[in-house]
Amino acid sequence: MDFLIPNFTDILDILFITLILYCVFLVVKRSTAIEIIISVLLIFIFFFFASIFNLKMILSIFRGLQSYWILVILIIFQNEIKTVVSQLSKNRSFFSIFKSPIKVSNSTILNAVSIFSEKRLGALLVFEKSQRLDNFITSGEVIDSVVSIKLLLTIFNTNTLLHDGAVVIRNNRLYAAKVVLPLSKNEEFARSLGTRHLAGVGITEVSDAFCVIVSEQTGHISFAKNKELTSNISIEELFQLITDETKS
Repeated sequence: MDFLIPNFTDILDILFITLILYCVFLVVKRSTAIEIIISVLLIFIFFFFASIFNLKMILSIFRGLQSYWILVILIIFQNEIKTVVSQLSKNRSFFSIFKSPIKVSNSTILNAVSIFSEKRLGALLVFEKSQRLDNFITSGEVIDSVVSIKLLLTIFNTNTLLHDGAVVIRNNRLYAAKVVLPLSKNEEFARSLGTRHLAGVGITEVSDAFCVIVSEQTGHISFAKNKELTSNISIEELFQLITDETKS
C-alpha cells in the first residue's frame, strides 16, 4: 500500500496546481490589470519549478495546453487589444497610448462643481486615464462634446433624462453621460454611502480613473481615487487634487 502514500513531489504537485487554479480564477474574474499580469507571471513561474522538480501532473497539463496559449491570451486580453488597435487606427503616436489623456480645463470643472454644490445638484464625473472604460460607457449615451458648464448643468438637471448616472471625461471631451458604474465592494463604504458615492469609488476599484462626486442631500464635494474617498472637500482642495492628477 506504499503507492498510496504521497511523497514530497506529489504534495508539491498538488500545492502548485492549487495555486495555479487560484491564479486562473483571478484572471477569469477580470481583476485589475496588475493582478492579471502577476497571475500570468506566477503561472509561468510555477511551470518553471515544475520542470525542475519534474512534477508530472503539472507538466502534463501544460503540455496539453501548450498549443492554445496564444488563443488563451487573445481571449483574456481582447478588450485591451481592441483599445490598442483602435488608438493606432486614429494615427496617434504609439507612445501616446501610454500617456494620460486628461487635460480638461480645470476652471470649467471647478465652476460647474461649485454650482452643483451650491444648488445641491447630485453629480458624478469620471475622468478616464490610461485604462479605457468602454465596457461601462456602453451602458450610457455617447455625446463626445466639448466640456462646458452649460452642458454639465443640463445633464445633471433632475428634469433631464441623462441626469441619472455618471459622465465620462475622455481626451479633454465629455464623451458619455448616463453611464452606469460598478458599486464599491468595500463593506465599510456600503454601510455609510449612497449609490452615487458607491459608484464613484467602485469605478476606481476596477480602473485608474478618478471621480468627482457632489451629494444631492448635502451639496458636499467628494473625490475618489485608487479605491479611496476624500469627503467634504472645498473647491480649493478639489483644484489641487485635479491639478495633481491632470498635470503632465
